[in-house]
Amino acid sequence: MGYRVAVVGATGNVGREILAILAEREFPIDEIAAVASSRSIGSEVEFGDTGKMLTCKNLEHFDFTGWDIALFAAGSGPTKIYAPKAAEQGCVVIDNSSLYRMDPDVPLIVPEVNPEAIDGYTRKNIIANPNCSTAQMVVALNPLHEAATIKRIVVSTYQSTSGAGKAGMDELFEQSRAIFVGDPAEPNTFTKQIAFNVIPHIDVFLDDGSTKEEWKMVVETKKIMGSKVKVVATCVRVPVFVGHAESINIELEKELSAQKAQDILREAPGCMLVDKREDGGYVTPVECAGDSATYISRVREDVTVENGLALWCVSDNLRKGAALNAVQIAELLGRKHLKKG
Repeated sequence: MGYRVAVVGATGNVGREILAILAEREFPIDEIAAVASSRSIGSEVEFGDTGKMLTCKNLEHFDFTGWDIALFAAGSGPTKIYAPKAAEQGCVVIDNSSLYRMDPDVPLIVPEVNPEAIDGYTRKNIIANPNCSTAQMVVALNPLHEAATIKRIVVSTYQSTSGAGKAGMDELFEQSRAIFVGDPAEPNTFTKQIAFNVIPHIDVFLDDGSTKEEWKMVVETKKIMGSKVKVVATCVRVPVFVGHAESINIELEKELSAQKAQDILREAPGCMLVDKREDGGYVTPVECAGDSATYISRVREDVTVENGLALWCVSDNLRKGAALNAVQIAELLGRKHLKKG
């Protein structure tokens, strides 16, 4: 027996990726529904490579009664209205927006890191998916945390335009084309020109000078890995279509050599170590696009602090940073709580 699964926001980048990954991983499904806003009623989306086309249903009138899991990729606005309704109708919501991440009654899950936290989903029938930049970082760092306990994390991100949705990717393309033909490259989605540029600003600014994206990385990491971990982040948008990269420095309680760290990461779930210390012996965002792993390179000792390490990691933000993690949560939920057959 399989599950009845609804994908909400099915016409967006993440929604389409969720459908593709559900098919790719052969998630046990008896019935699948593509759900979207009224603007998308009647439009069709592909169910991965199955050849099956799904006609979009209207979120405003969708009845979640009898459905097992709803994977929400619709943004905080629609989620605030419809996720509680779905949960009240007995459907477990796995939400990709930021709305519920810091709710103490909603578990924030990365299955490779804190699977045990999923047991708390029954309080609201909702599970939160972390921010894309947080997800890949904790996958890379948790094995080292378990081995030697991380005290402090300093991270700078290099985040692709797909993190801002289709509009962000389109702006990079249009600005690049405009520059090549001598036309003006006016910003619209981003605050400054993104083509051939980098922008140290993602989401809104907070009173302390950090941005909300940086705040998310701090508080979400603490919720997933433990409140004692200190985190400081600088989040930067870069002219890349898909794939986030991060430069990370960590300070550990115990000594851990770079070689030992490499050995740990080589065997860690969800991680792929590519660290040859030669020309091209590392992974970049272009190479990780379309892949499920979090790639780790440039592992080395940071001699500026006691028990310090530095590393580089990249991941497809539409997959591990959103869609794949959501599907992995659904798989975990099925194994532990919604067993069929």
